[in-house]
Order: sequence, then C-alpha cells, then structure tokens
Amino acid sequence: MLAVSRYYLALLGHSQRYLPALLAYLALSVILYSDPNSPVLPLYGVSSGALVVLGCWLTIAVLDIEDPVQRLVTLSHARSRLRTIGGAVLAVFGCLVVLIVITIVWSGIRTWQLNWPAFGVGLLSLLASGLLGIAIGLPCSRLLVGRIGWTVLAAVLVLGLVLLGKWVPLVHPLITALTNDAPYGGALVLAAVTSVVALGVSAGAVGWLAGRRA
Repeated sequence: MLAVSRYYLALLGHSQRYLPALLAYLALSVILYSDPNSPVLPLYGVSSGALVVLGCWLTIAVLDIEDPVQRLVTLSHARSRLRTIGGAVLAVFGCLVVLIVITIVWSGIRTWQLNWPAFGVGLLSLLASGLLGIAIGLPCSRLLVGRIGWTVLAAVLVLGLVLLGKWVPLVHPLITALTNDAPYGGALVLAAVTSVVALGVSAGAVGWLAGRRA
C-alpha cells in the first residue's frame, strides 16, 4: 500500500492538480490567523470546513489522474482494488497532515503562545474534517462517476449537505460549536468517530461498487 501511495503522490505532484485548492487554503489560513488578538477556536472551525472541501478535492484529483488503462495497470500491480483505494487515501491523508501541522503551527506563531488545549482541539477537528473530505471524494471520483461535470455536481451537493445541513451529524455540529464559542466536547467526539466510520464505509462501498462495475 505504501508503494501505491508513493505512486499516487508522484502522479499528483506531476499533474499539479493540487495547486488551486492548496493555494486557496493557504490564502485562507493567512487571512484567518492574521489577527493575534482573535480567539483561535472559531478560526479552527472555519479551517475545518475548508479542510473538508480540500480533502474532497485532493481525493478526486488523485483518483481522476489515471485513465482506465492506467488504472488497470495500477490494479494489476497492487493486486487488490481496496489496496489501490487505500494507497490513494493514504497519499491524500499525508498531504492533509502536512497542511494541518502548518495550520496549527501558524496559529501558534501568530500569538506566540503555546495554548496546548486549543491546539489539541484544533488538531482533532482538522483531522476529522480531512478524513470526512476523503470519504466524500471517494464516491465522487472517476471510480464511480465517469464524467467530470457529474463529479463536480455530486461533490458540491454532498459537501453542501454535510457542511450546511444541521440534521447531518458529522462535522457540522463541531464547526457550529467552534465558530459560536459554544461547548464542543460532545461534538468533537462525534466528529472524530463519524469521520472514521464514514471513511471506512466509503472506501469499502466504493471498492465493492467499482469491482462490480468492472
């Protein structure tokens, strides 16, 4: 799986499909954390929402790089469809971890204070959001959706539902609690658990459906 992950990272770096979303996220982070006097937890809430979108974008970018022939070659070398999906997930997750670390470090540099509890909340919320973004991107990718127009439409609809739907118990309660400076303990646990479960279900379902289509 690590070899597949390195392969996908090389493809992603060569394609430069990551650049638009990456630059947008970095610009947002610079703007968000520019005021040293603003509380950091609401800013982590905004960054978490942005990381859901970024995780979805990178997942689709990684899985849509290959054409059907290249995908078959990768599958034959990986010997398992779930291993190829796992390699793609690991590649995207590695990219997100780097961005999460940059976000946490930058938020600390702007205040010159080591607020470890806030950093821990931010780390968990960003990780949960990134995992959920990957879970959303998997079924919206070329593995199941053949045309880029339908991919964009599906991703936008699902992202809008997850981020704005008050009745969807994923990251929306956590983002709302952080941005409104409300109690967030239960929402943080809920987001962490549901994001991991959503990623597992998404990867398993996409692997099975892609195998059936093949």
